[in-house]
This record gives sequence, C-alpha cells and structure tokens, in this order.
Amino acid sequence: MSSDALTSSEYIKHHLQNLTWGKLDGSWSFAHNAAEAKAMGFMAIHVDTMFWSTVLGLAFLYVFRKVAKNAHSGTPGGLQNFVEMIVEFVDTSVRGSFTAKNDLVAPMALTVFVWIFLMNMMDLIPVDWIPGITEAMGIEHMRIVPSADPNATFGMALSVFFLMLFYSIKNKGIGGFTGELTLQPFESKNVLLQAFFIPVNFLLEFVSLIAKPVSLSLRLFGNMYAGEMIFILIALMFSGGFAIGLFGGVLQLGWAIFHILIVTLQAFIFMTLTIVYMDMAHSEH
Repeated sequence: MSSDALTSSEYIKHHLQNLTWGKLDGSWSFAHNAAEAKAMGFMAIHVDTMFWSTVLGLAFLYVFRKVAKNAHSGTPGGLQNFVEMIVEFVDTSVRGSFTAKNDLVAPMALTVFVWIFLMNMMDLIPVDWIPGITEAMGIEHMRIVPSADPNATFGMALSVFFLMLFYSIKNKGIGGFTGELTLQPFESKNVLLQAFFIPVNFLLEFVSLIAKPVSLSLRLFGNMYAGEMIFILIALMFSGGFAIGLFGGVLQLGWAIFHILIVTLQAFIFMTLTIVYMDMAHSEH
C-alpha cells in the first residue's frame, strides 16, 4: 500500500498489522484492523506468519535434501559448496559447545540456524513490494517477516525449552533435575539451614530457568521488529519529494547492508544458545 494514500501513522500501523484469522462475534473471519485482531483473543492465528515460515522451512528442506541426494566426492558445484560450508560451520559450533552425545542436536542446530536466517532475510525485501501484490489480490494485510512476530519467536523458544526439560529429566531423572532446582547455589551441611535454602534456591533457579525461553524469543523478536520498523520509517521518506526520497534511498541501502549482519548474527545467537541449553540439559551440576 502506498504511503501517499495514508497518513504516516496509518501507514506504519498497516504494515505492522498481521493477517489475522479468528473468531469474531460468533463467526470465523479475517481481522480488518488491530482492534478486531485483539478482540479475537488468544486463539487467533497470524496466517501470514504461518504461511511464510512454512514456505521458508519447506524451501530449506527442499534445497538441502536436493544437495544431499546429488552430493558427490568430486569437485562440488556452487550450491553444494555453499551447503557444505553451512553444515561444516554448524558442526563446528556444535562440537565446540556441546560436550555430550545426542544425534538430535546437530540437525536441530542446522535447522534453527538456516530457518531463522531465511525468516530474517525477508526483512531485506522492500516493505511495499509483497504487501502491494497481495493487496491487489484482495488481501488487506501481509507481514512477511515471521521472526518479527513474537508468536513465532516464542514458539521456537518454547520448543527448545521443552526439549531442554525433556532431556534434563531423561538424563538426570526427576530427582536429579529437582535437585538442580533446589540444592544450588546455596548449600549447607546443616539440615535445618539446608531446608531454609531449598525455597530460596528454587526461586533463583526457577527464575533462571524461565528466563531462558523468554530471553531467547524476545532477543530475536526485538531485533527483527526494530529492523522492520526502521525500513518502514525509511519507506515513508519516498513520499516526501525527490530530495528526501533520494536521501531515503541512500539510508535504505546503508541500513540493508548493515542489517545483513544483524540477520546473520541473530540466527547464530539463537542457534548457539540452543546448543548451550541442550548441553546444560545433558550435564550434571
């Protein structure tokens, strides 16, 4: 949607509105504005987030599967060389941070890194291109950066969190896991004093435990949301005349080049913390 047809505030709100499907006034429909999306409640679905994350995930699976099937020991082509470089990079990260043995961790780290990287890269597409196309098709709202939606980042973070809990209990038993939450960091040989320390330890360790998925999700969401907002604000400059539009073009190019670093770094941080959390789930404390 062109910024000429809207005020600056309306333009920003329009681009930050997800395509939301939910139950409103007894019937299922798409939300036309933020108020309707809010009224739909917790069970509403951000269709654009689901669509783009699924498409990008399938694209990742297709390309990597194709390269794996056609891989050969001779001189690799450009795509095979690129995929092998990514796999080797992730494998090195896992070997450096994960000290136990679990065949799930490396594939999960690869999936997390590439999938989040692809979702983040959608932020580099000019903000009006795809929404403009979908609006011409009758779709009112379309956000194309899944990682700028906290529902997506919390979903991924909670998946990692539940895996961490599963392997903590599997490897240490319920007693061992409970002991980690109640018998550290404060401990004493005095039984009465240790009984006093148990709730204190539990409070500290529980906060630390819950903080992991929260920080994991909010870090990714915050960075990508901020990047998306900056691109939207720069896009507003193109409706301010030739000189301001030209300046906006220079800013957009500069921010896009810098944003490539942010896109890659956020995917790497999420992957690294996932590996570290899985290592903690396999380690005795």
